[in-house]
Order: sequence, then C-alpha cells, then structure tokens
Amino acid sequence: MLSRFTGAAFSEHNGDVSTLTEFSFLDAQAQALGVPVPPVERLMLTLDDGRTLSALRFGEGTPQVTLLHGAGLNAHTWDATALALGLPALAIDLPGHGDSSWRDDLDYSAPAIAPDIAAALRTWTTVPQVLVGQSLGGLTAARVAAQHPDLVREVIVVDITPGIDTSHGPAILREFYAGPTDFASRDDLVERALAFGMGGSRANTERGVFLNTRVRADGRVEWKHHLAHLAATTFAAEPAANANAPVLRAEGWDDLAAVRAPLTLVRAAQGFVTETDAEEYQRRLPGSQVVVFDAPHNVQETAPRALADLARTRLSAAVDTSL
Repeated sequence: MLSRFTGAAFSEHNGDVSTLTEFSFLDAQAQALGVPVPPVERLMLTLDDGRTLSALRFGEGTPQVTLLHGAGLNAHTWDATALALGLPALAIDLPGHGDSSWRDDLDYSAPAIAPDIAAALRTWTTVPQVLVGQSLGGLTAARVAAQHPDLVREVIVVDITPGIDTSHGPAILREFYAGPTDFASRDDLVERALAFGMGGSRANTERGVFLNTRVRADGRVEWKHHLAHLAATTFAAEPAANANAPVLRAEGWDDLAAVRAPLTLVRAAQGFVTETDAEEYQRRLPGSQVVVFDAPHNVQETAPRALADLARTRLSAAVDTSL
C-alpha cells in the first residue's frame, strides 16, 4: 500500500485526529530539513510461525540502508533520518513494536528477534545493507551481521554497548510505564509524557504519542508496543524470576566480535554510552570506529541529519571498496 502524506500535525487539529494518518507528519519534518518527501510504503511480512513483521520503505528502488529502532519505539522514530538520508531505506518495526506482532514468549532480546530481521532483509532487500541500529536495534544489528554476513555491508551501532549501565534511562521508563496502560485520550498520554520530561517539545511528544498508540474498540487509547503492557517488569534484571517479564538484556560482545563488516559506534554525548564504555568498546573491537554526536540517546530524532550523513558516507565507502 503506497500512501501519500497530507494533513497537519496533531496539535493543529485541536485534538481531532480523525483526519490524521501515520504519514501526516512527514511534510513538516521534510520542510524543516529542506528535503522532499519521497514515496513511503507500509510493508507487512507473514513469518513462518504466523506472526507478522511490519516496516516502512522510503524511496523507490531496493533499500540500501536498513534502520532498527530501540526498545519501546517504532519504525517512525527514523522518519527524519530517512528523509535526510534521501536514499531508498527500510525502517523495521521490531517484534512486539509498532505494527509487528507481539511475541508469546516475551523474548525481546537480540538473539530472539534477529532471525525475524534476517527474514525481512531476505524478503525486502536485494543488496547487502548498511544496517543502522539504535539501542536494542544496535545489538540486534550486530547479531544479524554476525550470523548473516551476506545481508550486511556495514553496521552502525547507535548509543549502546553490551553491559552498559542504563539504570537512569530504564528507571525513568519503568516509572513512566508503571502507571496506566490505557488512557481516555491521547491528550492525557501527552500530558503524562511531558510531566516525566519525555519527548522534548509538545509537538514532538504529540507526534510520538500518535505514532506509538492505537485506539481500541472501546475508545480507550493504548500503547502499541508490548513492553508498555508488561509495565512493572519491563526492565527486570532477571526476567526468569517473573513469568510476565520480557527478556530484554544488554548482551552481545560475542556478536560484535563476530561481525566481519565495517563497524561504527555512535556515542551520544548525552546518552547511555559513556567515554569509559566507548574505550572498552574500542579495546574489545580495535578495528571498529567511534564517532561522538552532541545528542541524547534517541540520536535518530535529535540529530537526524548527522546520522543520515554518516550512513550515506559509510554506504559510499562500502560501495567504493566493493568496486
């Protein structure tokens, strides 16, 4: 289904979102970046076990860059980066997020979800990808590259290394999601997010809430991603201790070491990866590169042009070396 993008932002509708679609925000984002809006298509893939995996395809032609988001986000977190990139790109909803199916086993670790991403790449791409993954998506990208080297040209891991101390970020998220899992309106959820200091500006928060929620048959608004519905145990250190806790661990040094494609770590200066973490990363992976962006953890939303430029540069370098 190829969709066009018209309509104003959420706040400009005075709370009436009946005319909004998931693409209604792209025009304003493209104008802010000074770039055109490419064709964007929502893709759906039925996996072997009957679950579905969803993604957004930006531009025409086979994707050259694939984007994997972090826990609790969805493919639309990459909208600005994909627009700034200006190349055919694929942004995938990780399992349990966005329009992709939830997992019955609650396992959202990189080893569990990487096979789904590999299946998507084999279905939706025809050339090895520059694989860009943020947070959980970064660990997943490393796993995919380690186990399916034919699918990956380069790997860019954004603000995550295995075993880093993410206690501050998850503590805020744990408290945020420990509240109600459904709301009378999106406005209520926007106010809650702003009260927790999440989302940045009101406009950004409204966009994020709209794209990461759905309206149930009873009229209540709920989060799309599964983790919010497992609120109290979403970031449990030992998921096995609670049957309702998802598996969501920072692990993956072996995967990173097994990656044979060029590997770059993006450290967000106000994010989760500290200078010490980056030094440990380079000690373990001496052939990789580290770049630092002046941005918080969600680099793809706050520094989209810089991240797009990096991906474009890495793609060009990879193409040159393959000639």
